[in-house]
Amino acid sequence: MTVLDLIERWSDAERREDTTALAGLAADDFVGVGPLGFVLTREQWLGRFQGGLHHTSFEVTDPQVRDYGTAAVVVAVQTQEATWQGRDASGRFRITLVAVRPADRWLLVGVHLSPVAAPPQ
Repeated sequence: MTVLDLIERWSDAERREDTTALAGLAADDFVGVGPLGFVLTREQWLGRFQGGLHHTSFEVTDPQVRDYGTAAVVVAVQTQEATWQGRDASGRFRITLVAVRPADRWLLVGVHLSPVAAPPQ
């Protein structure tokens, strides 16, 4: 599996809200940083769907990979139509994913989201 395969599988699991698949792709020390700066542990990230997150659509595009052998950084665009506890959580985000390959497969250790907005005037 390549880093891009990992990102594709992760994106597909997010779209399907498949916590079992997500758990298999995330390292034990995974950390997620949400678009408002909040930090989630692996367990909290996996629990988002039970907590009220629902994706209508989820897509990761334009991945730019920097592969360092046993670690990689991917910067891409994430677009989602989603709700959080019934409220709109849709958006377009710049996403940074950090992956490691401690053995024979890639695992996600970090995700960081930032809203894509127009530059200040």
